[in-house]
Amino acid sequence: MNEVERYEFDRVGYLSIPGLLTDEQVSSLAGAVDALEEESSSRAALPPRRMSPTGLLEYHHNAERGYYVSGAREAGNTLIIEDFFNADPAFDLLVDHAPTMAYINAIVQERPAINNSELRIRYPGNQTGTHMGGQVSVKHSYAFNRAGINCMMVRMIYFVHDVGPEDGPFSVVPATHKSNLPVPYEGRNPDEEPGMTGLPARAGDGILFTENLRHGGLTNRSEQTRKTIHIGYGPFWMKSQNIATMDEDQYILPQTLARFSPEQRRLFRAWPDSVEGPSEGEGGKG
Repeated sequence: MNEVERYEFDRVGYLSIPGLLTDEQVSSLAGAVDALEEESSSRAALPPRRMSPTGLLEYHHNAERGYYVSGAREAGNTLIIEDFFNADPAFDLLVDHAPTMAYINAIVQERPAINNSELRIRYPGNQTGTHMGGQVSVKHSYAFNRAGINCMMVRMIYFVHDVGPEDGPFSVVPATHKSNLPVPYEGRNPDEEPGMTGLPARAGDGILFTENLRHGGLTNRSEQTRKTIHIGYGPFWMKSQNIATMDEDQYILPQTLARFSPEQRRLFRAWPDSVEGPSEGEGGKG
């Protein structure tokens, strides 16, 4: 993160990062997203079921491939696929992704770990309601101290295709991560909330933001299904921030951990720096 990026992130609460992924990486990830959408959408309404700890959404759990899916493949709806790292090694390139970690290490002062992994597939007519901004919970907070920016939960969105102004772009109300007052507007419609700004992106781009920032997703008014990859980071002690497993241990299968280096495994487990991770092949839910 250079001086200008650091200033802008502190000023508005987000960064648009062009060309974060190579064309080859985009192609590989787009194929993996499409394949997982195809499989998971056909199973989303089937047992076994699990209500999220927050009571917000109900999920189908595919224990064999290690993902949770909620929603439906239909106009106006969203398909949310969580813990996708378990489902396909094609996503491994995003684990300890060097360009991403250069940003994360600049804004998360404690050793960072991954606490959120979801595919958001938004069909025509869908929108994502606005949330966050202002005085939020400690785990979503944004601060600045003598060492610089100090974020709790932050998120990187990766784009595997172009998302234009009519395609339901991710949207933010800039600088609301520093607001001291509660949001005064009724409802959560991003198309109607004052100050909500859509952020178009090109394939390969990334958007980094603090979860303290007011954000959502404008209505997808096109015929294109909008597909994005989300990965959340925070201090190593923070547990899962996926909706299906909120505040539980990160859900990572032994066979998934076995693919990773010790450094990569540390991104999924809340080990203190003084404790080594598991040897090759060990792991589980935790």
